[in-house]
Amino acid sequence: MNKNVLIVGTGLGGLSTGLRLAKRGYHVEFVEKNNQAGGRLNQLKKDGFTFDIGPSFFSMPYEFEELMKDCNTDMPFEFVELDPLYTVNFRGSDRKFSLYKDIDKLSEQFVDIEPDFKNKFKAYLKKCEQLYNDTVDIAIKQNFDSIPAYVKALMGVNPVHLPVLLKNFWKQVNCYFESKEARQIISLIAFFLGRTPFDTNAIYTLLSHIEFSHTGYYNVKGGMYAIVTGLVKELEKSGAVFHYNTEITDYTANNGKLTGLTDQNGKKWEADIFVINADAALFRGIVFKRKKYSPAKLAKMDWTMGYLTFYVGLDTKIEQIEHHNYFLGNNYEEYAKDVMKNPGTLEKPYYYVNAVSKSNPDCAPEGCESLFFVCPVPNLQFKKEWSDKEEIIRSIIDDFSDRIKQDISKHIISLSAYTPEEWQNRFNLYSGAGLGLSHAMLQIGAFRPKNYDEEFFNTFYVGASTIPGAGLPMAVISSKLVVERICRYQFN
Repeated sequence: MNKNVLIVGTGLGGLSTGLRLAKRGYHVEFVEKNNQAGGRLNQLKKDGFTFDIGPSFFSMPYEFEELMKDCNTDMPFEFVELDPLYTVNFRGSDRKFSLYKDIDKLSEQFVDIEPDFKNKFKAYLKKCEQLYNDTVDIAIKQNFDSIPAYVKALMGVNPVHLPVLLKNFWKQVNCYFESKEARQIISLIAFFLGRTPFDTNAIYTLLSHIEFSHTGYYNVKGGMYAIVTGLVKELEKSGAVFHYNTEITDYTANNGKLTGLTDQNGKKWEADIFVINADAALFRGIVFKRKKYSPAKLAKMDWTMGYLTFYVGLDTKIEQIEHHNYFLGNNYEEYAKDVMKNPGTLEKPYYYVNAVSKSNPDCAPEGCESLFFVCPVPNLQFKKEWSDKEEIIRSIIDDFSDRIKQDISKHIISLSAYTPEEWQNRFNLYSGAGLGLSHAMLQIGAFRPKNYDEEFFNTFYVGASTIPGAGLPMAVISSKLVVERICRYQFN
C-alpha cells in the first residue's frame, strides 16, 4: 500500500486515524494550524508550571487498548484509575461528596439526605447499563450510509427504552432520586457532552453506567498530553510526517476528486486521500464553501456551550482538594437551564477545578500547585464580547477561596485564560462552542455531518462533530469508523 494520506489537524481523532493507516502501509502526513499537536487535548507550559488545556481525564480505556491492538503497538502512555472519580462541593456547606465506584462507600454519604440511596442508585445504574448494552453497538460503533439505514438500525433497539427518548437527562434522574444533592451530582455528567441535563436527552444516562459501574475515569501519568506525545512518537516511528503552523484555507478539485488543499501561504498540499480532523461542519462551510454549511445554516445548527478556562500557578500547596473537583452554586437548576443564553450573571451553576500537580508533581515547581479551572458559559452566539473575563475569573477565584477557606489570590504567580474567543481562534471552533455540534436527537448518528464527503470520493472526516460524537473515547471510535471507510473504498 503506497497511498499518500494528508490529515488536516492533529487532535486525538486525527492522530488515531493516522496511526491506524500508517500501520496498514499508508504514507501519512499531517498539517496542523498550531505549533504543536493535540487539538483540544493540549498542554500549556508557563512560568515553570504545566497545565492540561482541555480534557483532564478519560473513560472507556478499552477503546485505547483496542486502538493499540489494531496497530500492533504497545500502549505509548500510562494511565491509572481514579478513586474517587471526583469530589462535589455545594455552596453554603462544608460537606464534600466523594464519588466512589464502590456503591457502599458512595451510599454512606447520602444516608441522611436520600433515604434508601443504595437501592435507588442500583436501580438507576441497572437501567443505564441496559441502555448502554442495547444501544452502543447499534448507534455508536458503526457507520451508516443513509438516514433510512440508521432509522432501521434504531428499530432494532429494545422498545422498552422508548419512554426514555421522551425525557431529558434531568427528568430521568428525577425518576430515581428526590434530594437536590443526589439529582445534581448524578446529572453532572450531562455537562461532559457540552450541554446541560435540561437539554440533553435521557438516553445519555448510559454515561452513568460507564462512569460508576463499567470503567470509571482515568488519569494519565505525566498529564493528559502524554497521550499526544506517545501517539506522535509512534506515528513518527511509522514514518508519518508533521507540518505545524499550517492552516488550510482553500482547495482544488477535479471530477469529484479533491486534488489538493492550499494553506495560508499559498502552498498546495496534494495526496491520494484526505482526512479532515478539523470541525466537520465548519470545514465544509469555510473551506469547501458548501451551501448546506453556509454561515446562515451553521448559525441554525445546535452547538455546545462555550467554556471559560483558566490556568493558575500557585506558590503554595492546596491540601483541601483532590485531583478532580466540582463546585456547585445555589442556582444549579435555574442558571443551568439558561447557561447558553444568559451572559449577565457572575454566579455559575458549577465550575470544575483540576489539580494536575496532585498526581503529577513534575507539573509544578516544588511546594507549588497547578490548578486548571473550567466554567460553562455561553458561546459566542449568545455572548460575543469578553472584556469582563477578568471580573468573572476573579469572582470564581474568590468563591473557590471562600469554599476551601484559603485565599489563593495572594499566591498566584501564573495565570492564563481562554474565553470562547480564544477557543474559537486557536482551535477553529464555531462560535467557541467547546465540543462542537451538540448531541441533539437530530444531530446524532446519521443525522450528524457524515464522516465521508458528499462530493469528493477521496475525502473523509474524523472528530467530535462527525460520528459518533464528542469525547476522547468517541474520537478513537471515530478513527476506527473512518478507517473502515477508507480501507473498503475502491480509489480510482
